[in-house]
Amino acid sequence: MSFQFSSSDHELQENHEINVTPFIDVMLVLLIIFMVAAPLATVSVPVDLPTSSAKPNVSPSQPVYLSVGSGQMLQVDEHPAFSLEEASQKLPQWVANKQTRLYLRADKTLPYQSLLEVINTLSQAGYQQVGLVGIAQSASSSS
Repeated sequence: MSFQFSSSDHELQENHEINVTPFIDVMLVLLIIFMVAAPLATVSVPVDLPTSSAKPNVSPSQPVYLSVGSGQMLQVDEHPAFSLEEASQKLPQWVANKQTRLYLRADKTLPYQSLLEVINTLSQAGYQQVGLVGIAQSASSSS
């Protein structure tokens, strides 16, 4: 708020005008700074990368599913089912590479303790990469 001096009344009167010129000056300066700085941030440095003889990781074309039924019977993909006690002998027949990720599908009625026993058995057999599979619930079926 600014005041104007009136000579007739010797009093100050309010001036209701806002001076936006300094604000516009600051905005223009910032605009120019960002216009100059933006292209500098996107300039890439040319780098001559060396070649590598390492082979890229090949992801498996077909995932390996290990299904666990309610009676703790295991089944690898479409192979015959086997018990948990036979897992350390049967699994290497169908999954030779122990670094292969196993996708574990368990029946929802299977107790949590039984699922942990399966995961522990897989870990003791040397299969450390185990993922759990579930079904995503759609928004229309939730109540």
